[in-house]
Amino acid sequence: MDTNSIIQTITVYAIPLILAITIHEAAHGYVARYFGDQTAWMLGRVTLNPMKHIDPVGTILVPAVMLLGSAVSGLGGIVFGWAKPVPVNFRNLRNPKQAMIWVAAAGPGANLLQAIIWAILLKVIYSVGLTENYFYEVCLAGINVNIMLMALNLIPILPLDGGRILTGLLPPGLAYKYSRIEPYGMYILFALILTGMLSIVMKPFMHFGLSIVKAFL
Repeated sequence: MDTNSIIQTITVYAIPLILAITIHEAAHGYVARYFGDQTAWMLGRVTLNPMKHIDPVGTILVPAVMLLGSAVSGLGGIVFGWAKPVPVNFRNLRNPKQAMIWVAAAGPGANLLQAIIWAILLKVIYSVGLTENYFYEVCLAGINVNIMLMALNLIPILPLDGGRILTGLLPPGLAYKYSRIEPYGMYILFALILTGMLSIVMKPFMHFGLSIVKAFL
C-alpha cells in the first residue's frame, strides 16, 4: 500500500476513533456524577475535550498500528483503543451496586448512540446526493469503530465495562469472588487476541449493535 493510501486511512478513522473513545469516557464520568460521585467532574474529566481523555499509546499509537497493519496486509481486522480511564469512586455512588451497572453501561451505550448518529448522517449524505466518497468512508468508519468498541467493552471480563456490569448483577457473594479475577483480566484479553478468539467473543455483541444501527439506515 502506498503512502497516500495509508494517510487516507488514518484521516478517515482519526475523527471517529477520537470521538468514540472521548465520548465513551466522558459518559462514564457524567453518569457517575448523576449518581453522586463528583470525582471525575472535579478533575475536569466530564468533558468532550479530547485532550482531557487522550492516552498517547491507547488513543493514538495502538489504533494507528492496527489500522496500518490492516491496510498494509489488505485484510480487515479489529481496531480498538483506549483513553485515560475516568476515575470513579464507587463508594460515593448512591446505591453503589446498582449504580455501578449504569456507570459501566454508559460507555458502551455512548458508543452505540454514536454509531446510530453516524448511520443517520450516512443516510442524510446519501439522500442529498453528496458525491464525495470521503464522507461516506468517515461515516462507515464511525459506525464500525463504535460498534467494535461497544462490543469489546461489553465482554464480561474485569476491568472491562461488561465485567463491571456482570459484577453489579451478580449476588454479593458471587460478585466478590468474580471481582478477584480483575488483576488477570488484561492477560485474559491479550490471550483472546493472540489466539484469535477475541473476534468470536465479540461477535454476539457486534451483531446486537449492528441490528440496531441497521434500523436507522
